[in-house]
Amino acid sequence: MKIAILSRGPNLYSTRRLKEAGEAKGHQVDIIDTLHCYMDITSSRPTVRYHGEELPTYDAIIPRIGSSITFYGTAVARQFEMMGTFNVNDSVAISRSRDKLRSLQLLSRKGIGLPRTGFASKPDNIKDLIKNVGGAPVVIKLLEGTQGIGVVLADTTKAAEAIIEAFMGLKANILVQEFIKEAGGADIRCLVVGGKIVAAMKRQGADGEFRSNLHRGGSAEIVKLTQEEQETAINAAKVMGLNFCGVDLLRSQNGPMVMEVNSSPGLEGIETATGKDVAGMVFDFIEENVDLPRDQ
Repeated sequence: MKIAILSRGPNLYSTRRLKEAGEAKGHQVDIIDTLHCYMDITSSRPTVRYHGEELPTYDAIIPRIGSSITFYGTAVARQFEMMGTFNVNDSVAISRSRDKLRSLQLLSRKGIGLPRTGFASKPDNIKDLIKNVGGAPVVIKLLEGTQGIGVVLADTTKAAEAIIEAFMGLKANILVQEFIKEAGGADIRCLVVGGKIVAAMKRQGADGEFRSNLHRGGSAEIVKLTQEEQETAINAAKVMGLNFCGVDLLRSQNGPMVMEVNSSPGLEGIETATGKDVAGMVFDFIEENVDLPRDQ
């Protein structure tokens, strides 16, 4: 098959591993810089052009679209969809998952466990906003934050008020969430491919750090999931409509809680921790879902 990876970073571990895994299975795998793609939107024959030439017909695309280019990246993915190309993660599902507020609303509607979360533009009573999610300590998050950036733990109500006021002064959209103390600065990343959990790891924050992101010095180890955790992760991916994603869970006294569903999960940490060929499993999923003409 001819498969394109939409990625701005050909040397990134995840992009490189996907290309290697696809080629190892006998596929032609091209890395396409998403921002260098351009399209004739109104053409009766949808195409994508790249460096002055029309791209060939691909059997499938794997979008690795960073949060900073979600709008343009999903537009490019949509163009491929219009051409009949199989997309591992539908453009609508990517957009849905990138909107953290919308994601939480959709997950909540389906009864999936979540930390108590508040959202407001200009609350008349910030104390009440904090109280409504259980009181301090609380976690305050920028809606557009990634890799732990824009996530702050406020230990007291006064600190939370000051942080919320500061963010609002910058006209930033924020979420205020209850702090799950019993998680102990750890979370669980589940990799879901085709409605199945193919790998899972526990990420532990560095000493004195409540964020467990590996980019912030956290460590990772293999973990055994409970039945409830497995069901929660699979259901969260299903609600988002994502075939390939990372679901981040917290272990709380009220059961597993979803922190985030990531449509472009990194592979380095989880492949290293588990020793599993997650990249290869993505191509197994493509092979199972792309109908090729008989002469191919």
